[in-house]
Amino acid sequence: MRVTGSDVAPARRLPLEDVLVVSLEQAVAAPLATRHLADLGARVVKVERTDGGDFARDYDDSVHGLASHFVWLNRSKESVALNLKTEAGRAVLAQLVATADVFVQNLAPGAAERLGFGAADLAARHPRLVVVSMTGYGGSGPYRDHRAYDMLVQAEAGLVSVTGTPEAPAKTGIPTADIAAGMYAFSGVLAALLRRERDGVGAVVDVSMFDSLVEWMGHPMYLQMYAGQQPPRMGLAHPAIVPYDAYPTSDGQVLIGVQNNRGWIQLVEVLGRPELGAHPDYATNIDRCRNRAEVDRLVAERTARWSSDSLLSALADAGIPAARINDVAGMVAHPQLEVRQRWTDVDTEVGPVRALLPPIGLRDLGARMGAVPSLGQHTDAVLTELGLTAQDIATMRASGAVA
Repeated sequence: MRVTGSDVAPARRLPLEDVLVVSLEQAVAAPLATRHLADLGARVVKVERTDGGDFARDYDDSVHGLASHFVWLNRSKESVALNLKTEAGRAVLAQLVATADVFVQNLAPGAAERLGFGAADLAARHPRLVVVSMTGYGGSGPYRDHRAYDMLVQAEAGLVSVTGTPEAPAKTGIPTADIAAGMYAFSGVLAALLRRERDGVGAVVDVSMFDSLVEWMGHPMYLQMYAGQQPPRMGLAHPAIVPYDAYPTSDGQVLIGVQNNRGWIQLVEVLGRPELGAHPDYATNIDRCRNRAEVDRLVAERTARWSSDSLLSALADAGIPAARINDVAGMVAHPQLEVRQRWTDVDTEVGPVRALLPPIGLRDLGARMGAVPSLGQHTDAVLTELGLTAQDIATMRASGAVA
């Protein structure tokens, strides 16, 4: 079972065009991993429940009636709706997996095993298959069976303890644990496929949301283990660098980050206080951290005299790191995206919608930007490829095995 050309092919072959991925996926983590594989040309057959499919389809209806998470994560995929509670549904999934190069699942703990699609069983039956098992906390340990929603994992991994303000912790505004796990699963598949090309053997790739996010906690983790320090929550400020914060302007705020003494000298020159560059209370970053409140007051006093645009321009001319504090609307309208032509359209069941080109780009290839599938859109076509007749499919539909 190979790519059938359902999407318009670029002039050159994408690197994963001969790879078939079967994914028993839902929510964010696994769909993100497989969407990145699809972006690189893999054929991704997404297996969904017959009673509503991936529950991310119902998170909201903001994209012309479709869910924003689902549109973001599921372009270029084929949707097959199977009732895996039926023997016929499981038999179809087994046929799909037998033809696949990669199988991905992020069901609840133990669910894949109960259905007969656990990693150990699949690896034994299909030695060349790359099996990806995505979990919340890993396949063993006291938290193995715990529910693992993104917010909960952010809390267990300590991320919320370093995010927020001194008054209150906060989770990140995006599903960071899910995204971390999705990216590690994606890179794990690429590594396993490369090894299979070299050695001829498949692999079991284990990725947990908790492990992924703890890896991203490297700096505070080592600070705690070796200095006994819990990094404070400081909002936009930096616990170890000053000035590094949002400072007022006449019409808003600008984020300024000075990471060395030369930058401090340049900053105070731009702000019209060059004598502060060598002042003994502020000359080094250690001095500035010790006198954080006074440094922030001096910088804010001067930045407030500028408009945001004029200050950002002057800081850019001087090579001083600074940024506008955009809201999401500002990000969507960002000139960097527009000038670099990062936007395109993808098809959906309700018409074309805007989408960003993938961050991974091969300069000599265009990105694969296929349609976002409706639930079960490709069920009949895929079952026909597997050798089922129209009568077989009708019988399965009547029994509830497929949607």
